[in-house]
Amino acid sequence: MTSAASRSFQSDRRRNRESSDGFARERRQFGSSHADLSEDGRELAAAIDQYKMQHHRRYITCDEMLLVMRQLGYSK
Repeated sequence: MTSAASRSFQSDRRRNRESSDGFARERRQFGSSHADLSEDGRELAAAIDQYKMQHHRRYITCDEMLLVMRQLGYSK
């Protein structure tokens, strides 16, 4: 049986996953702290995070990472 407290907890979890615009936010398994990276490393990490959010990807391929790096201006 589900208790009122259990139903409330489930409801709160579902509500917390929605942003103010009503769309569900992606739940992250790992923290996204880039504090220990260099400035360039933080820029790359933020660009990759943005790419993953825009394309609804948890993981990206090496080719996708190369695309992000080229969009930042890196070249061989």
